[in-house]
Amino acid sequence: MRGSTVTQFTLTAPASTPPAPGAAWPTYGYDGARLRTAAEPLRPPFRRVWTFHGRALLEFPPAVAYGRVFLPTFDGRFYALDTATGHVVWRRRAGRCGWASPAVAARVVYITFIGSRECHHPRRGGEVDAFAAANGALRWRRELGPVESSPLVEKGAVLVGDWNGDVWSLDARDGRTRWRTHLDGAVKGSLAVSGRRIFIGTYAGSVYALAGNTGAVLWRSTGHGRFYSSPAAAYGRVFIGSLDDGVYAFGQATGDVLWERPTGGYVYASPAVARGLVLVGSYDHRFYALDVGTGAVRWRFDANGAISGAASVVGGVVYFSTFAERTYALRAADGHVLQTWPDGKYSPVVADREQLYLVGLGRLYALRER
Repeated sequence: MRGSTVTQFTLTAPASTPPAPGAAWPTYGYDGARLRTAAEPLRPPFRRVWTFHGRALLEFPPAVAYGRVFLPTFDGRFYALDTATGHVVWRRRAGRCGWASPAVAARVVYITFIGSRECHHPRRGGEVDAFAAANGALRWRRELGPVESSPLVEKGAVLVGDWNGDVWSLDARDGRTRWRTHLDGAVKGSLAVSGRRIFIGTYAGSVYALAGNTGAVLWRSTGHGRFYSSPAAAYGRVFIGSLDDGVYAFGQATGDVLWERPTGGYVYASPAVARGLVLVGSYDHRFYALDVGTGAVRWRFDANGAISGAASVVGGVVYFSTFAERTYALRAADGHVLQTWPDGKYSPVVADREQLYLVGLGRLYALRER
């Protein structure tokens, strides 16, 4: 289905919301719209400054703020690292797995954990923890259903979804429930926000728009496979990948399907949006740059393996990793290869003004321009 730049399309190119003072990459996807795009003027080639050995799978990228890298591990450890040296400033350990990225706001770090035998923890269910960014002191903890949704802090609320199909708005100060909305299937992705609306997909194959202040369902679009991908909200549209092999664009106002672009495999990956392009990888071993208006393929890149994690765009360069454990840096405008690394598997890159932080399979690298 080919779209157009007439129906439910905002011509103004989106700009990622600048982070608060002291924060460099404060949340999964960089900002509330999950555009995954930062304007930091960093470009390959890079040199390695330090390496942190996580001693476990690093599936989700860290947040960066206040001179710290806040990094979760698959087996439920949570680190605050010094950005200059990579040394551990403080650490915490949950009785559950860490399958999400943290969010940082007002010098508090919010992170979710999920109970699963996959990381050898017996506890079930999930939790949201709030730690003081300076020293890791626990501010509050809330027990939820199993949760791998990366938290989003928006207007004093912490927004997450869980496998029970509930979307939660928790007060950022004390964790009390502001509202809870039950959806038609498990929520495995992370919520995106545009204006007063919240967007999310479910494992039942629906995409929802919720009212930010009440959680009321504004619209639902059904019958689109299953959604592990987190949405990105831009140009008056919601972009998201599906396990039915497609990438979709929905109208933010109505939920109408404006275009669908099939690929040759699952689209677990969450899209990035930059320079008029939706940038997303597929299990078909290809990385796609799609026109935001029509869904047409502007360029594609044949990688060395399936792509499951979300891409990031820093300074006009798009980064993604493959299941064959290689990370690529491509020029976002045309897909030209600028550099590759023999590590990485999921969502590979976040940044501050001086360094790129590349997430390897079990290592975190701090890189600087040569």
